[in-house]
Amino acid sequence: MVCRNINFTNVCYVGCSFCGFARHQDDTAEAYDHPMEAILAKCRDAVARGASEVCIQGGIHPGKDHTHYREILEVIKAEFPKLHVHAYSPEEIDFGHRKSGMELSDYLRWLVDAGLGTMPGTAAEILDDSIRQVISPNKLRRARWIEIVEAAHGIGLPSTSTVMYGHIETDRHVAEHLELLRSIQKRTGGFTEFVPLGFIHEKNVLFNHMGARPGATAPEDLRLVAVARLFLRPWIRNVQMSWVKMGPKLAQLALDAGCNDFGGTLMEESISRESGADHGENLPAEEMRRLIREMGRTPVQRSTTYRILRRFDDAAQDPPSLEPTRPRELSGPTRWRLLEERKAATGR
Repeated sequence: MVCRNINFTNVCYVGCSFCGFARHQDDTAEAYDHPMEAILAKCRDAVARGASEVCIQGGIHPGKDHTHYREILEVIKAEFPKLHVHAYSPEEIDFGHRKSGMELSDYLRWLVDAGLGTMPGTAAEILDDSIRQVISPNKLRRARWIEIVEAAHGIGLPSTSTVMYGHIETDRHVAEHLELLRSIQKRTGGFTEFVPLGFIHEKNVLFNHMGARPGATAPEDLRLVAVARLFLRPWIRNVQMSWVKMGPKLAQLALDAGCNDFGGTLMEESISRESGADHGENLPAEEMRRLIREMGRTPVQRSTTYRILRRFDDAAQDPPSLEPTRPRELSGPTRWRLLEERKAATGR
């Protein structure tokens, strides 16, 4: 899927120990709160690069309320009525709903009326309150996450589903988490996909000061994909890997382990990067197609809700890249590099 992440603010006081993204307002050198024009500029860039979706999430900013979430939707949809907006985790929905004074279903419909298309099923981590009390004691609890997700599905608002693993949880916690997601899907049918998210450890408190594991091993990553494919079928039909967390080469192997979705191009990725992920922020569509073909698969571009947009059977017929042109940097002897650069410039 061709999409762009937009994190509209990194100001957040929830205090999750696994998060390296959040800043407080007095972190003046690094805290940000994008104005609407900056959000629109990112949307324009996304559309110019072929995006069908923008994914909007941000920190829980104490100076915002429910009207800010709706305003973002209205501003985007006024300029880009056909752009799908995938936005607001259950944590953000919880915050906005409590500010609104509305019934939960009415609040969700209020956002949908303004342009909300689907909801990320993030803020799940491990849906066990004994784990949540340790890793994110101020975050919404299991029952509230379920309430929000089922309310969204109940008004016809689909969501993704996720797990974050490789920190302090046990296999039992992951198994119970998967069972919970499956039971919700049996009742609502509202999950579009399942996305396992490996814990990124390098730059956060949970690993450095609280004794968490340094993330999952590669075999564990692939086993979880395989177990999810077997355990969730036929209720959740799509399993997506996170190339940001796994890296492109392990993500390729995940296709053989049970994934059928390489995820989105992203264009911008701050949350994993701020915790130490080093696999980049952008995986261009042409690069994603190459990685998929190398595994003997045919790349297919999809919408947020898995409608097929285009099938790419023949690499020779692929469209030109819509990515900004960036000169490649060469290494090696200066004389050789300059000679090759002249050849490239002149064609001789």
